Amino acid sequence: MRHIVLIFLLLPMLLWAQYERPGSTSAQFLKIGVSARAAGMSNAFISAVEGAEAAYYNPAALVGIKRIGLAFTHTCWFAGINHEFAALGYNLGHNSVLAFSVTALYTDAMKVRTPLQPDGTGATFYAGSNRFGLSFARYLTNHVSFGSTVNFINIYLDKGFSKNGITVDVAVLYRTNYHGFRFGMMISNFGSSIKFVNESYPPPTTFTFGLNFNPVELKTQRVMFSIAAEKPNDGKPIGKSGVEYTVKNHLFLRAGYRLNSEVETFSFGFGFKLNIHNWPAQFDYAYSDFSELGATHRFGLNLNWE
Repeated sequence: MRHIVLIFLLLPMLLWAQYERPGSTSAQFLKIGVSARAAGMSNAFISAVEGAEAAYYNPAALVGIKRIGLAFTHTCWFAGINHEFAALGYNLGHNSVLAFSVTALYTDAMKVRTPLQPDGTGATFYAGSNRFGLSFARYLTNHVSFGSTVNFINIYLDKGFSKNGITVDVAVLYRTNYHGFRFGMMISNFGSSIKFVNESYPPPTTFTFGLNFNPVELKTQRVMFSIAAEKPNDGKPIGKSGVEYTVKNHLFLRAGYRLNSEVETFSFGFGFKLNIHNWPAQFDYAYSDFSELGATHRFGLNLNWE
């Protein structure tokens, strides 16, 4: 326990002390949020996350899975690029949960062009990035849980170019019974550099902390407010805030805003729960505004068995 506390005290200070160095890290796809529910709240989600999506946002929150949790998200990214996420969490008993997650960013088929054939040679190629994560979470006390994820990273460009790396996420979550108050911290993407040709670039290591609480809790309605702050090793600190309004635990309306972000600004979304052949399912959608770049759309499905 002492070693965990020491890591969370020292590494964030090292990250905060670094200069802003845009373009100095690799595997930028690791920064893209993987949840429609989270995106609707501007990804102020480190303490509010539930279910299998916690494998990405805060593996310590995986302990909330009673039996089995499944999560799927499809994101329509820019320039015809797609972003996918899938995660499976399984309760091992003895206050422990194991999860496996996959993240993929990939392009449509692109033409192979040469100086002599600028309109294309007739061949096509694909580019993309993959992340495969194995997570473990466990309760340390009745209110505190710890979680960690080991990630295998693969970046490829057609068949002739592929690079790999290993990163680790470490997180803690503190939860109470008072108005749903929760507080979380995580160090994500801490690991080996990825070498491209003759130069190596580290992954986008980020320290994130945040909290959420429910200022309104009625029988049929609930309002959850969530805030978070993150400091990547290649950029300035970013603040996030989000709100979720719940009606009868079946309908969800969300909105969020980012502070100190030059591109991504506001977001909103909605979700609803229903039973499919006695399987409790939740569908979510989110719209995120990226100023001049346009907008992204996320569609998510979560299944949980208790």
